[in-house]
Amino acid sequence: MDMKKYAAELIGTFWLTFAGCGSAVIAAGFPQVGIGLVGVSLAFGLSVVTMAYAIGHISGCHLNPAVTVGLAAGGRFPTGQILPYIIAQVVGAIVAAAVLYVIASGAPGFDVSKGFASNGYDAHSPGQYSMVVCFITEVVMTMMFLFIIMGSTHGKAPAGFAPLAIGLALVMIHLVSIPVTNTSVNPARSTGPALFVGGWATAQLWLFWVAPLIGGALGGALYRWLSDEPTGVVAGVKTA
Repeated sequence: MDMKKYAAELIGTFWLTFAGCGSAVIAAGFPQVGIGLVGVSLAFGLSVVTMAYAIGHISGCHLNPAVTVGLAAGGRFPTGQILPYIIAQVVGAIVAAAVLYVIASGAPGFDVSKGFASNGYDAHSPGQYSMVVCFITEVVMTMMFLFIIMGSTHGKAPAGFAPLAIGLALVMIHLVSIPVTNTSVNPARSTGPALFVGGWATAQLWLFWVAPLIGGALGGALYRWLSDEPTGVVAGVKTA
């Protein structure tokens, strides 16, 4: 049964990375009808909404190592399942980046060195933001993302609306932080494109693992402290 959860996480993270990063690489700047920052933000949020309804009952639809770690910190996920979930998520993101590379490279003038939706700081931040500012941004954004995930999946929250709250939260996060880091809040999503860009993208990848994992753990722990009883359904198991 666990293998089905891992497969669901792989497929779900594939979709998030392919749809979100694909919108940035293929559609964001397309002449005359480019979707821009708002469109990319919506693509990431919608990828989570659609997968939450599709696989939430199978794996809990984490799609993100920071979410898995954050839910564990919040008492909603068994620590023994963290590593296999993260492995499945990273594999899904890498496969997504590979498929996206094949599609995007079919266009004349495609140049993977231009970024390929990778995350970066300093000279590789879209707005040239410093490493420290980018680190703080990723910590805070991921912390609030986990806080919203914990709250919307609480046993006392309105039933059936968690995917919408979580997806809309991810849209808001992208609307704010794309100019800063190109928005990660997800180490798996960052890893896939970075491996194809290489060089600076892989050299700076550490920040997009460390900061989201810290933020996720803080968000999960904060909500666990705030909530009277951290009940909810995560990975198909009711927790108390």
